[in-house]
Amino acid sequence: MLADALEHLVRGIVDSPDDVDVRLKSGRRAETLEVRVRPDDLGRVIGRQGRTAKALRTVIGALAEDGPVRIDVVDTDRRTR
Repeated sequence: MLADALEHLVRGIVDSPDDVDVRLKSGRRAETLEVRVRPDDLGRVIGRQGRTAKALRTVIGALAEDGPVRIDVVDTDRRTR
């Protein structure tokens, strides 16, 4: 549910919504949502001084029921599949 909500929000921000990929990874301390976007959309997702990324983290954190959730934003140039 959190991954779907985050993907929906990010797709509304970027110029290339088809290239948005959100993956859920479980860690020891918290779950991590990894957001992958094209390099030219990276600035849009992060925003000026990180304001957009902070807002995304706030919204997803409010939706989280099981505890803390981390959000990492990665560009597709670093994609390892």
